[in-house]
Amino acid sequence: MATEKNKKGAEKDEIKATSEYYKLHTDAVNDLVNADEDNSPEVSEAELNKYRSGWKIKFPDWLKALLIKAWFAGSVCFFIFWGLSAYIGALLDILLVFGVVLGMVTDILTNNILRFYAKTPGANDRWMMFPKRRYASFFGNIVYACVLLACVSWVYSMINLILLSATDGKAAPFGVEPILFGVLYTLCDLLFLAMKHTFARILSDAKKKVKSP
Repeated sequence: MATEKNKKGAEKDEIKATSEYYKLHTDAVNDLVNADEDNSPEVSEAELNKYRSGWKIKFPDWLKALLIKAWFAGSVCFFIFWGLSAYIGALLDILLVFGVVLGMVTDILTNNILRFYAKTPGANDRWMMFPKRRYASFFGNIVYACVLLACVSWVYSMINLILLSATDGKAAPFGVEPILFGVLYTLCDLLFLAMKHTFARILSDAKKKVKSP
């Protein structure tokens, strides 16, 4: 009789444990499905870093952004300016194609990579002229790339002018190569971004002063 009661008690305990097990997992699945930014608990940056994979050597985010920008700009220079110069004779035509491809790469690749590795949504927006992903930003990035390309072309012209003046016209013209182009393109980009952020800060301060009594 006691054995029979023990068996029934063990069966009840097993059923109860199984029920609690499935209830626990069902609640966990529901929490996962319904999770969003509003109902999710705050997690510290130190805790998040424990689950992030990557190299043991950590690079600051600003350095990653600059390297990505310079690398893609140099790559486009290599494949488009160097690769197509032999087939497109007119300098204006090659520069136009160059600028369009630079803008497309910026919108499709560079900016998306910056968004992907951002630790929090929008953390790398400060490195983009058009951080919002819209149809208009695609064409905006193309126009912006053409402006940057014109600035870089002017820098190359100034370098050659200085070299020719210093050597009485004996120095060979300074040619375009991917690494230096990527660096100059990124520097011009940083200059325009700094101007954008400065203007936005001035405008924000002016609005605060107008709203304040």
